[in-house]
Amino acid sequence: MQLTPELILGSMAGLVGSAVFAFSVVVYRSQSKEIRPLAISSIKMWVALPVMAFALLLPFAGNPLTVPLHTMFLLAISILFGAVIGDTIYLISQERIGVSYAFPVAMSFPIMTFAFTIFFLGEPLIVTRLVGAVIAVVGIVILSNEQSKENSSSEESGISDVIGIGLALLTALLYAAGTTILQVGLSDIDPFAGNFLRVAFGSIAFVPMFAVARYRGMPRPTMRATKVVAIAGFFGMGIGSLLYVTAVKYAGAAITSVLASTAPLWAVPVSVFFLKERLTRMSVVGILATVVGVFLVIMGF
Repeated sequence: MQLTPELILGSMAGLVGSAVFAFSVVVYRSQSKEIRPLAISSIKMWVALPVMAFALLLPFAGNPLTVPLHTMFLLAISILFGAVIGDTIYLISQERIGVSYAFPVAMSFPIMTFAFTIFFLGEPLIVTRLVGAVIAVVGIVILSNEQSKENSSSEESGISDVIGIGLALLTALLYAAGTTILQVGLSDIDPFAGNFLRVAFGSIAFVPMFAVARYRGMPRPTMRATKVVAIAGFFGMGIGSLLYVTAVKYAGAAITSVLASTAPLWAVPVSVFFLKERLTRMSVVGILATVVGVFLVIMGF
């Protein structure tokens, strides 16, 4: 595939979006003792809605009111599969089997996305691009495992938990399906209108989920944690989601899925320079594998 301006734009948007997301995740984790994961997901989605509404005022932004109903349906499904249902199922899986098992399984979604775009969208199989995706996923898994070792000296092994493994696999399936469906939904509309509708549907979906969780005893987030998460959500979900949708629009679902999964790569400088964590040999191997994989995916020789 030729390295077109659209592909370059989409790839840059995907990489920057992944970096923004990675830094926001570090902030979310810093508030984990004062706010539950579901509350974090809800707040960051609700914060992103006015951000996207304001973005629609830009002269080059499209009008979401002109988007066909069938396209709206696809956009709604894409956000439900990814940021709503997919993320929630992943958190359950992580609680059951631990991040060192849940994350590698869930991060197989770029490979699934490649398969979906080939079989369902009729995209050509570019072997080097697929090999690059596999290499990048391996590197991302190595980085994630090394970071898990640094952040937790002991984690119970839950590999025997069949339900936990199944939920992690379901997460990967939902992420891949959501990204593929998003590519179809964006075919005739611009990223601004598309992302506004996605965030709007996601914001609505989180209202009953948050209400039910509170009814079942989820503690109210502290005011301090809410403010911190809201600020991080402005960048991570507000700006990050727009960059993600832009990447899917111009680079395609398969490439974007790889770029979006590189968040652990961007977390390395934060861990080393700010948290004073050591850079292990395996971390270096993970970094090199991820960079080489991303290069092959973008170039697609």
